Amino acid sequence: MVVKTIIWHNPKCSKSQQALELLIKGNVFPKIQLYLQDPPSKNEIKGVLSILKLNVISIVRKTEAEFKSLDPYILTNEELLIEILTKNPILIERPIVILGKKALIARPPSLIKSFIKY
Repeated sequence: MVVKTIIWHNPKCSKSQQALELLIKGNVFPKIQLYLQDPPSKNEIKGVLSILKLNVISIVRKTEAEFKSLDPYILTNEELLIEILTKNPILIERPIVILGKKALIARPPSLIKSFIKY
């Protein structure tokens, strides 16, 4: 059985680059989703959140200017925040690796070693 692996990847991000390298070194060859150009849908975000067992604010990059400009009400509304992420994918923490029915925010990238059991 082939388990589908996806990485939400930003090739300009060193952490994302390191995560991809670790996956490949571990013989895991993911589908690379350049999420800034091809943002995940609302359903994809909800699916990843479900697998991660996290709420949406947990995958938001809080250091981005776009985050700092958000109305505080949006931060308390899961649906609105997910909608914001689909339109502003720069706000999604990176990299996120989905391996079958499990997922990981690979920060630091070394977390991948135990995730894929080197």
